[in-house]
Amino acid sequence: MITYIKESFEELKHNVTLPSRAESSNLMVIVAVFSILFALATWGVDTVFSKLIQLYFDTLN
Repeated sequence: MITYIKESFEELKHNVTLPSRAESSNLMVIVAVFSILFALATWGVDTVFSKLIQLYFDTLN
């Protein structure tokens, strides 16, 4: 376990590069836009299914 942790820190020091501030900002905007779109799509599907279920149970009565 200790060896794994040491190797992980070595890899972080020598092999990992962080994106620039501008690139990070661009990626953050992309993630935010897709998150909003996915939330809206989920809300839309939920609304449609809710209406269909309500219509189904209304026709049973």
